[in-house]
Amino acid sequence: MFDRLTGTQQAPPWWLVALAGVVALAAVAHGPTWRLARNVVTIAHEGGHALVALLTGRKLDGIKLHSDTSGVTVSRGKPHGPGMVFTAMAGYITPPLLGLLFAALLAGGRITLMLWFSLLLLVGMLVMIRNAYGALSVILTGAVVFAVSWFAGETVQAGFGYLAAWFLLLAGARPVVELQRMRTRRMAPSSDADQLAHLTGVPGLFWVTVFGLVALLALVAGGALLFPDGASTPGV
Repeated sequence: MFDRLTGTQQAPPWWLVALAGVVALAAVAHGPTWRLARNVVTIAHEGGHALVALLTGRKLDGIKLHSDTSGVTVSRGKPHGPGMVFTAMAGYITPPLLGLLFAALLAGGRITLMLWFSLLLLVGMLVMIRNAYGALSVILTGAVVFAVSWFAGETVQAGFGYLAAWFLLLAGARPVVELQRMRTRRMAPSSDADQLAHLTGVPGLFWVTVFGLVALLALVAGGALLFPDGASTPGV
């Protein structure tokens, strides 16, 4: 296992990388599937808030995930200042940046490392979950990742890893669009963008734009890593 974690695995065939991208795009675009898959984005979103809160010296009280795919991360510390700004900013940019990190690991042939790194993040987050639905969501997600990493063959592991990376990259923009739609309808007065506007005096639309640009740039960079350079092409 240590050799697999520290070693590299062969890149999957190009068609598997392309298929993983198509399936991920369908999951993001298809409404009923998105409502279920969005739980994964929420886990990454709230995990980003929690991690940055800890890194900036704030005290993390807990995380809650809800069945409507919303979530909340509670931390204590100064109600203003850089720590609070970075904590509020982390949520929407974490899923695409995590997808970019996964893409970099996969492009380097670190498929097993990417899967077990995902497990490590989920275990760390589970410790801070403070409601039953949230714990169930994280446990089920971790169980799927563990089952694939431990029992599946190399091809299945590669397909799953690429699917996860593509999904996080492609899913990064949709919550930003949904956020702005809700802000336009005045349905999200306490959104991350509006909290940042209150903290910095910069309009919320600016922060929504930042979230969208990060998602777009991560998708472009991650896509370049994943395909075609990240996979073996026909005849190779």
